[in-house]
Amino acid sequence: MISITRDKRMLGYESLSSYSNISHFVTTRQGGYSEGNYASFNCTPYSGDEAEKVRRNQTLLMEGMSQTPEELVIPVQTHETNCLLIGDAYLSASSQQRQEMLHGVDALITREPGYCLCISTADCVPVLIYDKKHSAIAAIHAGWRGTVAYIVRDTLLRMEKEFGTSEDVVACIGPSISLASFEVGEEVYEAFQKNGFDMPRISIRKEETGKHHIDLWEANRMQILAFGVPSGQVELARICTYIHHDEFFSARRLGIKSGRILSGIMIHK
Repeated sequence: MISITRDKRMLGYESLSSYSNISHFVTTRQGGYSEGNYASFNCTPYSGDEAEKVRRNQTLLMEGMSQTPEELVIPVQTHETNCLLIGDAYLSASSQQRQEMLHGVDALITREPGYCLCISTADCVPVLIYDKKHSAIAAIHAGWRGTVAYIVRDTLLRMEKEFGTSEDVVACIGPSISLASFEVGEEVYEAFQKNGFDMPRISIRKEETGKHHIDLWEANRMQILAFGVPSGQVELARICTYIHHDEFFSARRLGIKSGRILSGIMIHK
């Protein structure tokens, strides 16, 4: 990944950085105001952090973007597969109505300029998508529950329905827990198996522990490829949040009451 800010509090993807009509970012733990398990650059308001510190961090975030957004659109995620279109219904809603619309949402799509679509993660997989042909974007939260339920595939299908999206997209899979670190129980392994995933391709069983490990990066990449996107248009950060918990928030390391990585993408006005 590349650095967007000098202090490395915001990173980016090489494949998206060449497009001047969009902004994007992935936050790290560096350079913010939060403390304790939220230290220090937590920009997500729904994780138990102090509201004023989150607000100050978000101000820093927007200062680091090449264009100031109308709004940071940050959903309250629930590990489901609900996808919200940021369109006329959202834009005409009141602030309170927008908050209600964003509850229980794990994927966002839009063609509206100025609205930065954001996803919060701390081991789960953040996926950013840019449809170059139709100038449309998506931000997706793919934990194991979302991954096994094909949230990335379903979001691409929704983009196809709403915008005409096809294979001409750039997709980025961000910092998240790796195959080596993501040990799972039998019930999780069986859920992937039952839903038709290629288990030899996305999992291993460690001899020393007898435990299965799941590759969420590959499980989500396969959904993108199955939609018809060439592999050369899919960028993987290949950064494990569990291993690099000093640089990125990891719920498995810090607990649920901790900071979140914020991944965002926005079409310029």
